[in-house]
Formats: sequence, C-alpha cells, structure tokens
Amino acid sequence: MTALAPHLTAYLRERLPQERQASRHTIDAYAYTFKLLFAFTTKRLGVAPSALTLEQLDAPLLLEFLAHLQSERGNSARTRNARLVALKSFMRFVEYRVPSAIEQVRRVLAIPMQRTDVMLVRHVDVTEQEAVLDAPDPTTRMGIRDRAILLMGFAGGLRVSEIIGLRLDELSFDGAYLELRVRGKGRKQRGLVLWKEIADAVRAWLAVRGDALVPEVFLNARGGSISRWGCAYVLKKHVQAATPKCPSLAKRRGSPHVLRHTCAMTILRATGDLRRVSLWLGHASQETTEIYLQADPTEKLAALDAVKLPSLRKGTFSPADALLAMLAGHALPAAPQAAPSRKKRPATSPSPASRK
Repeated sequence: MTALAPHLTAYLRERLPQERQASRHTIDAYAYTFKLLFAFTTKRLGVAPSALTLEQLDAPLLLEFLAHLQSERGNSARTRNARLVALKSFMRFVEYRVPSAIEQVRRVLAIPMQRTDVMLVRHVDVTEQEAVLDAPDPTTRMGIRDRAILLMGFAGGLRVSEIIGLRLDELSFDGAYLELRVRGKGRKQRGLVLWKEIADAVRAWLAVRGDALVPEVFLNARGGSISRWGCAYVLKKHVQAATPKCPSLAKRRGSPHVLRHTCAMTILRATGDLRRVSLWLGHASQETTEIYLQADPTEKLAALDAVKLPSLRKGTFSPADALLAMLAGHALPAAPQAAPSRKKRPATSPSPASRK
C-alpha cells in the first residue's frame, strides 16, 4: 500500500507552485477539491485523510465522489468537471512517481467529462443595479467598503478573484479618474480607467480603511484580506436589503459573477462593439465574449427590422355550419340510413319428382 500524503504534499507544494508556476487561485481551487474528497472518503471509508492510501482512490470511488457533489452538495455539471480536472491532474503527476499505479491512473483518466448546458448569461437591469448599489449604508465603514466592492464589479467588470486580489500599489488616481492594473486569469494583466463616481467611492474607502498587515485593498471585519465567500456574502446581504424596493431581485441569483456579466452587457449595449467588451473584461479570445450576443436582444431586433417577409395572399376563413354547430356543442342530426336491400332469389321450376 502506498501512502497518499507524501505525494499530495509534493503535488501542492512543489508541482503546482514551483514546476507549473500555477497561480494562488489555481492552487487553492485544487486544494479545496481534495478537502471535499477527504470529507467524503472519511464518511465513506471510515479512514482519516492522513491514513488514506493511493490504491483507495480508484475510479469507482472517485465516481461516487463526483456523484456526491451533484446529488448532495447541489453542484452543477460545470463544477463537477472542474473537480475532475483537479483529480486527473494529480493522477498524471502520480503515474511518474508510482509506476505500479499506472493501470489505476489509466482508469481514472478515462472518466469522461459531463456535457454542460449553454445557458444565457445572468445579469441585472439598470433599475436592479441602482437598487443594489443604493443598499449599502454610506455612513458606516462597512457600508463604504461594500459600495466600493459592488462598483468594482458593476462598473469595472472585475472577477471576484481580481477584486479580492487587488493591491494598494495596483491602483492610482489620475485627477478625477481611477486607474487599475488588474491581474486576471492566466497571469494576464490589463489596465482599466474608471469613472469619477468609482474613484470617489474608492477614495472614501481608503480614507477609513486604516493600516493593515495585508497589501490588499479590501479588508474583512478582522483586518485581513476579504475572501471570495466574503464578497458573496456582501452581495447576498445587499440584494436581500434591496428586494423590498425592487421585487424583481427576488428572482435573481446572487452570484458575484453576475456583476461582471452586467458590466459586459452594459458596455455591449452602449458601444455595440464586441471587441471593446472583450478588451474590457480581459478575455483571451473574442469567442468567449460572444456569449453576450445571445443575451442581448439588440442584434436580434435589428435583424427583424432588416428582414422583410414576402407578401402573401390574404383571406378570411369561413367555417361551415356543421363546424359551428360542433363548436357550439349541439349534436348534429343523424343522417337517414337506407334500409338494407334484400336480393330476390330467382324463381326455379319444379323438379320432375315434385310433379309426380
């Protein structure tokens, strides 16, 4: 039996950060996958994570774990596939360190990805956006922070990982405007210049932020950097507070990524240029940005105005009386039936025997 702990430690501390130069967000996501896996195996096998062996992580057990994510935790197929990517990446690392586990690794790598539905992006309209931004109390320290966080999502289109990772040395003020250097996915950086209203909100937060041991701009209540779960809590809290004022928010899903989608839809409707939306969001490919075309009705309405249907002959349908009677519920008179005709037998001459 091969202990799992040494190989997993080498994978998370050496393989990902040093050899692969993976970002902190990738490492955290992969580590969280194994945290969920260990919680499942402890309940399923009754074995502590430190005593777990590599041979126990076979394909049937991992399939049960993936099914557990969807059935009990309510994860989508997309999230399930992301967890499977982390498991397969670890197994590819193991197959070179433990040659005896090649067959086991091969079975795990053969687990297929689930197909996902391509849904329309979720976003909020202008009225709902104003209601959410007006929910934080601007007279309190946390209210000032929350409004600045929401503006970073609605106006800047920042991902939640970009918001929580934004450092003090990555923002500067150019007159009335705010300049940002955003570190996005794939180690890509992009520069953004935001409006005076966002700059004023960030200035107000920096004035009450105070000194902290962490370089991140946004802090939690304990003085540390805010987490992605903290951002989700901030959004959920203010969506609930704004729902009485804007009841349509009750049907919206309070995910921080909805703020980014809303920013993309706002820019697309204002400019009509998909390339500008892609540059603003920092997409690696413009094909990723095309999902917003499906949710924007502007292009479809323009197509309706541009296309002329052929002229058709007009006419009015006049139903028959029998059809009107049937629709009115009246029984139609039964048609008289002709009596069945009887065929007359031909007259036969008496036989000679009957004559006698």
